[in-house]
Amino acid sequence: MLALRNVSAGYAGFQALFDVSLEVMAGETVAVIGPNGAGKSTLLRVISRLIDATDGEMTMEGRRLNDVASYELLSHGIAHVPENRRLFPKLTVEENLRMGAFVPQARAHFDERLARVYQLFPRMKERRRQPAGTLSGGEQQMCAIGRALMSGPKLLLLDEPSAGLAPVVVQSIFETVRRMSAEGYTVLIVEQNIRQVLKVATRGYLLETGRIRAAGTAGALLDTDEIKKAYLGI
Repeated sequence: MLALRNVSAGYAGFQALFDVSLEVMAGETVAVIGPNGAGKSTLLRVISRLIDATDGEMTMEGRRLNDVASYELLSHGIAHVPENRRLFPKLTVEENLRMGAFVPQARAHFDERLARVYQLFPRMKERRRQPAGTLSGGEQQMCAIGRALMSGPKLLLLDEPSAGLAPVVVQSIFETVRRMSAEGYTVLIVEQNIRQVLKVATRGYLLETGRIRAAGTAGALLDTDEIKKAYLGI
């Protein structure tokens, strides 16, 4: 579905990604793991066309993404849940969800998708008339994921969904990712919580200092000595 070939990118003279290649197949949950500052969020911003790739090629279902405008990504089937959620705090939960369905092809399915989001996140239905800015951190993350799902994406990009959340809430968020995976959603997730994310992912890539250092099934990555010593404290 999604393929990156030797992608490099950076900011104003600082190179953050070096020759990154990865693939996400339909129905997979793929994790990009690594320490803070490794380039994980930059990778998602490049895929979302918020940052230009300086080299390499990106394709989605065989269609080149490099020259696609960021506002056209939803029409290509890609939805991005950014770090820190980026909700509209003064709008209600349901108004935020409605914003996720603003593209013409999504409007016709609004009621159906809203019901699906409320099924995934019953608390969002309870809070549907509440301003999003008054929600807890975990509830805001649920709302942000729900907003992305309202567009009916083929590929969902999740940027550090567990960041800043209490452990019990983190468990709930990863359980939601597991449920989405079981229902056939295709997910690319970047995370520092390596132990948790590799429990719900199909495959993973280890990104360090802007380069892919290892790749494999989630189980195989969890079992490598490098990850055990450097990230799991084993």
